[in-house]
This record gives sequence, structure tokens and C-alpha cells, in this order.
Amino acid sequence: MSSMTATNDQPAASSAKTKVIQPAWVRIVHWVNAVAIVLMIMSGWQIYNASPLFNFTFSHSITIGGWLGGAIQWHLAAMWLLVINGLVYLTLGVVTGRFRKKLLPISAKGVLDDTKAALTGKLSHEDITRYNQVQKLLYTGIILVGILIVLSGLSIWKPVQFHYLTALFGGYDIARYVHFFMMAAIVGFLVIHVALALIVPKSLRAMIIGR
Repeated sequence: MSSMTATNDQPAASSAKTKVIQPAWVRIVHWVNAVAIVLMIMSGWQIYNASPLFNFTFSHSITIGGWLGGAIQWHLAAMWLLVINGLVYLTLGVVTGRFRKKLLPISAKGVLDDTKAALTGKLSHEDITRYNQVQKLLYTGIILVGILIVLSGLSIWKPVQFHYLTALFGGYDIARYVHFFMMAAIVGFLVIHVALALIVPKSLRAMIIGR
């Protein structure tokens, strides 16, 4: 009987080991997004240094482009990569039903409960195929932040051609502040995202090999 049970359990165990957690298209757009975002942040800091909004500048060691013109070229190249890749991600996320399955529903109570569990070290990470409420909120929020940073960036880049869009942000100067704070939100998200990946290394493995 025990032999039969072991035999019956073996396919299930094998199936669990080979289960695809992150499909190929998710992994591809994730890493392309990662490259594009890092390039945009580093070049954006160099652009910021040319006309600071606040009483500080970013160290030259963490910027790319060398000067304003070079940084703008890097920024625009990364922008198109981010926009095209982002559109692919949004389209496939909706068409495949991934957003509905992974990001919904979200409730205030669920977010508060999972936040409390995380702060007390009681939040389970056993099943990485399911997002907890905090993850759902963060991933949904960063999608909205990504849309806002692109739109505000267009308003800054072409304020005459996109004058209606610039006006929606309250003008060129306010669009710059929106763009800056959206960048800060992305940097904050990246810090949390990387920290969670280090805490739960199997999630990083899944984003690399899918399983």
C-alpha cells in the first residue's frame, strides 16, 4: 500500500516542481522594464541636475549621459523602450486575464491585515503563485505611477505639442514636480521590491527560470 501511495504521489510532486509560476512573456517584459527604468532613473537624475527642483543634486557617479544633452538622449531611448514594453505588458496582462487573477480583489481590510502580519513577521510566503493584499496594492499602484510618469514626461518633453496634456497637470512647472515625485515613488518601489526578492529568493528564481 505504501509503495502504491509513493507511486501515486510521485507524479504530483514532479508536477509541483515543474509548475510554471511566471510565464515567459512576464519574465521578458519584467527584465526589459527593469533595464529601461534603471536607465531612465540614472539619466533623469543627470537631467534634474541641470535644473534642480530642490536644494540638492544627485552624485555624478549614479547618473549617466555625462551632460544634459547626453542624458536626454539616454532618457528618450529608454523612454521608448519603457513605453513599448509597457504597452505589451498592459495588453497581455488584460488579454490573458493575469491582472484580474493576480491583482484583484483588493480590500482596505486585507491590506491592513497583511501589513500588520508583515510587520510582525507572520506573513506567509509559502505560495508565491498568489499575491497578498500588500503586493496587489503595490503592483497596481506602480502601474498607475508608470502611466503618470510617462504622461508627465511627455508634458515636459513637448509642452507645446502636448499643451492640452501639460494643462491637465497644471502647467509645465507642476508637471516637472509630478514627474519627480513619480520617479521617487518608483525608486521606493524598487527598494521594497528588491528587499522582498532577497527575503523570498524563490520568487526571484521564478522570475528568472519561471519555476
